[in-house]
Amino acid sequence: MCDSAVWEHQARTLAALTTIDIPDHGTLDSLGEMAEAVLERAPARFALAGHSMGGRVAFEVLRRAPERVVRAALLDTAYAPLNPGSEGTQEITGRYALLELARTEGMRAMGAAWVKNMVHPDRLSDRPLLDSILTMIERKTPDIFAAQIKALLERPDAGPLLEEIQPPTLILCGRQDAWSGLPRHQEMAQRIPDSRLAVIEDCGHMSPMERPEAVTAALHDWVMGKSGTGH
Repeated sequence: MCDSAVWEHQARTLAALTTIDIPDHGTLDSLGEMAEAVLERAPARFALAGHSMGGRVAFEVLRRAPERVVRAALLDTAYAPLNPGSEGTQEITGRYALLELARTEGMRAMGAAWVKNMVHPDRLSDRPLLDSILTMIERKTPDIFAAQIKALLERPDAGPLLEEIQPPTLILCGRQDAWSGLPRHQEMAQRIPDSRLAVIEDCGHMSPMERPEAVTAALHDWVMGKSGTGH
């Protein structure tokens, strides 16, 4: 449900250092298709940053063309497939309940329910932040949302890939991310050979929008080659 608004601060600041390209996956309904679309539009060698579902797309890019990625940044994301047990059933139910809300009451109403667990609790009264997130979600459609749900529920297991990732990698997470928590990112940082963990304080899942200056600073160091080993 995100677009370039997530990366507005980072793209504006880092444009002085490099060319920024932020893809929009439209109604593509698999992470593999999204990865192929990234590879089709990207230069021969490039740095790759992905937030949330974008991090899962990044894993699929690294699976397909590791030699093209010179450095990687994985923000507030995860690598595991859908849990086959009750946790997976709960995820399916929750995602399709949001889709039903989007179809019956509109995207903004869905976003208002979704965002409650996606930002730091203290930011739920931050109207400029919430309005920017909800307005972004309102630019999408239920059909796009349905395609992304399908992609996420059918996500492959990227776990076996972690030890094979060769480029210097930044792992970044909001300390209060309630959707994909810090322990998952600590594990990824331990398993990816040349990686560094950055924890953004007082921040939930939407770190690039919640704490743009801190995230931009971490990505600046990453672009400049300062994100190597240092778990």
